[in-house]
Amino acid sequence: MLSYQVESGFDLEEMLALYKASGINRPIEDKSRMATLLASANLLVTARQNGKLVGLARCMTDKAWVVYICDLLVDKNLQQQGIGKELLHQVQRITGPEVQQLLHSAESAMGYYPKVGYQLCHNAFVVKRER
Repeated sequence: MLSYQVESGFDLEEMLALYKASGINRPIEDKSRMATLLASANLLVTARQNGKLVGLARCMTDKAWVVYICDLLVDKNLQQQGIGKELLHQVQRITGPEVQQLLHSAESAMGYYPKVGYQLCHNAFVVKRER
């Protein structure tokens, strides 16, 4: 059975296992950096199947105007079953309809987001990270 919830804490090893299982490109070998990445998020929405972590929406939000979805990941073995879509729905439910959702998509996921209600945005800028 799948359940979705906001989690205030996290088990680093459990999170690292999910990042690895999802295939998302993050520096999972750098545990200190990943711990900072996760601890700095102020909204972690998880999907659990019988208690096992299988999905995550890692977000930063001011809870009034915008929520930035930093990561959306689902275990590869469970992808294309609606878990990612439901995680996004839960983010919207939690933050409310007056809060805009933003995210930066991986090239491989560009076709996914329009299917779940997101519009392509052409007014963003970036300074790329050095590593």
